Amino acid sequence: MAQPTDENGTQAKFLSGSLMRHITVMSLTASVGLMAIFLVDLVDMIFISMLGHEELAAAVGYAGAILFFTTSFGIGMSIAAGALVARALGEGDTQTAKRRAATALLYGVVIGSVFAAVVWIFVPQLTALLGASGETLVLATSYLRIILPSLPILIVGMVGGAILRAHGDARRAMMATIWGGVVNAVLDPILIFGLDLELTGAALASVCARATIAVMSLYPVLRFHGGLDRPRSVDFKVDFTAIMTIALPAILTQFATPVGQAYVTRAMAEFGEDAVAGMAIVGRLVPVSFAVIFALSGAIGPIVGQNFGAGQLDRVRRAIRDGLVFVLCVSVGVSAILFVLRAPIANLFSAEGLSRELVYLFCGPLALAWFFNGVIFVTNASFNNLGHPFYSTWVNWGRQTLGTIPLVILGAAYWGAPGVLIGQAIGGVIFAAIALLLSARVLRMAERGECEADAHPFQRQTRLISLFGMRR
Repeated sequence: MAQPTDENGTQAKFLSGSLMRHITVMSLTASVGLMAIFLVDLVDMIFISMLGHEELAAAVGYAGAILFFTTSFGIGMSIAAGALVARALGEGDTQTAKRRAATALLYGVVIGSVFAAVVWIFVPQLTALLGASGETLVLATSYLRIILPSLPILIVGMVGGAILRAHGDARRAMMATIWGGVVNAVLDPILIFGLDLELTGAALASVCARATIAVMSLYPVLRFHGGLDRPRSVDFKVDFTAIMTIALPAILTQFATPVGQAYVTRAMAEFGEDAVAGMAIVGRLVPVSFAVIFALSGAIGPIVGQNFGAGQLDRVRRAIRDGLVFVLCVSVGVSAILFVLRAPIANLFSAEGLSRELVYLFCGPLALAWFFNGVIFVTNASFNNLGHPFYSTWVNWGRQTLGTIPLVILGAAYWGAPGVLIGQAIGGVIFAAIALLLSARVLRMAERGECEADAHPFQRQTRLISLFGMRR
């Protein structure tokens, strides 16, 4: 079978060569960029802890749950853009790839602006629902109202990065986030301490970092990958269906995590500010420690998408298998490092009492449980790129509701604040097993030709969208 090529005769990058190598290179380069951002978040927490006010650290914890919620919209749009661009490139149709990159960016910015405005208005109520009150509520509200208007800018950066990864250009996607991290790291001490802006300074630094990521993500798309095709009015209607067929369930999938985390935050708030501060430290440690696994969810999607578009289903199956092996190796290695460094990590944040206990718990057995979250990431990428994005939605919402709420209640009843994190981890184990079974089913359907290609996007999901008046 002849391999699809673009108009220049260049074959899509992931259709040949070692899949494990593609997964490793894409994940590691993406993780370096993510690590830059996550490390800055970690440094933010360290700086804020140095200010000596427990309310500031708790405010960041509450704000983080809401920022995760808003960022989920951008993640959903980037998943859709990446999947559609990668599939078009796998089919050798670069014109469609460029057009859908453009429409995904435009829809993301417009809809994201409306979404950010609604959340901005209701920030105090949303933060109070998480359990914040008094001075902590005021601080969290002020912090969020500075950052939230920059959500459309962040969406440009996230979608631009997804387009670069769909082309196999992991290095430039990585550099965009690294530059964002550098800007944030430089501005943090200047604004927080130099200008004595404290939490406001941290928020302003984050906004500048988002703008940097957007510019550095979009420029390589325009300069090195053919730019963006100007869509016609009819293209917007056609692409809306194709984009939202993936983006809608992907956004719903991403919303599940902050909803589950919001419940966990609320449950932890019952044990006092010390417990919330400890959970906020863990929340900063997780993405730094497991940046490679976070990156894998975005890295493996283009590999699956290109090979599915080219009809190479044997490579699709092997890519998913190699992704799971990669997750296992990373989880074991990182968990061992965290266990050895648990005391210095706790000291770094001046964590004492219950906060220290939660940090030690994460740096012990709960870190190993992140393997199961990684399994869910890999299977979600396969669902999104094989025409069944709503499977991701079902798995994530199940994991964040049935796999979180009852288990957190039981864990808190038996073990107190540590039980909240233990219950949450057990839910991950259960739903990772469910995700693996669904992934095997989707692969069998793809081999029987029941996962439709991009020309007729996923009819069952399209019918759901048509209920809202968006018929193709």
